[in-house]
Amino acid sequence: MGSGHRLVCLELAKAPPWQVANILLVWCVRVISRRVLFERVARYADAKSAVETWYFTAKASEWRNLADIREAYPSADMVGNLAIFNIRGNNYRLIGRVAFETGRIYIKEFLTHAEYDKGRWKKWL
Repeated sequence: MGSGHRLVCLELAKAPPWQVANILLVWCVRVISRRVLFERVARYADAKSAVETWYFTAKASEWRNLADIREAYPSADMVGNLAIFNIRGNNYRLIGRVAFETGRIYIKEFLTHAEYDKGRWKKWL
């Protein structure tokens, strides 16, 4: 899809749900769930701003594969169907199960780099 759709996604990402209910559906990433993501981030005050940026970037995107994700996040990687994002200069890892066919990312973990290295996140594979 073209950049016009990205602008629509960006505007939809900023709008309250009741304002977008009757708008023609365009391909935008849906993050499930914002509440879970920010509950996990709450332990790390220094990460909040970077995660907010990630969240709004994701919602305004049309990620259909890893190459699309890497346009915004070049260091992102896939392990199985889990996308792994480096957050705040690689201090944190955000892990989400990606369903490219539906445009959804299901938040699974938000970890420090040290927690990530322990490998407990692999239970989601």
